[in-house]
Amino acid sequence: MKIKVFDITGKTVKEIEIASSVFGIKPHKQAMFDTVVSQQAALRQGTRKVKTRGEVRGGGKKPWRQKGTGRARQGSIRAPQWRGGGVVFGPTPNINYKKMVNKKVRQLAIKSALSIKAKEVNLIIVDQFKFAKPSTKGFIKLRKDLSINENKTLVVTLEDDFNVAKSSSNIQGVKTIDVIKLNLFDIMNAKTLLITEDAVRHIEEVYA
Repeated sequence: MKIKVFDITGKTVKEIEIASSVFGIKPHKQAMFDTVVSQQAALRQGTRKVKTRGEVRGGGKKPWRQKGTGRARQGSIRAPQWRGGGVVFGPTPNINYKKMVNKKVRQLAIKSALSIKAKEVNLIIVDQFKFAKPSTKGFIKLRKDLSINENKTLVVTLEDDFNVAKSSSNIQGVKTIDVIKLNLFDIMNAKTLLITEDAVRHIEEVYA
């Protein structure tokens, strides 16, 4: 597969060949679904907590005697059937929401997402970002020069680039990440994938 490489002014500087085994495979929808579910489940903190009948204050005294009242026997006013009583089988912090996905499945999912971006022509490769200092105005101009519309954009660099991250941090819908932190949800959540040539080569080394 061949794809054009642009500079930050939007001019084509060259054409490179990218691995079809990473950017040109048939998307595997089930692998993508399982990976997204696993990724989202891992973000759940599990901090919800309700009190059981043993944790609710009060209820130590038996409401009425066991027999002879004509009413159902009750042992505590903090039993689950009472208003203000404990909760049965409620959420606790001990719940583990994590869902495991095999490494090969995760890799297949990411390659599927990258292939979708390449097929939809939503993959834009730049030779490098040249920001001497953080500049929001400069990054807005960069998007305009590259004909990137006002939509969600994921910027991927080879390593954490402070100037690029700060330049795009105030722009709505733009997220900048290191290629090492590349994940399926961010790829699919973005409309356009803006990536450096060095980051592309790193992805090929890992996933090809």
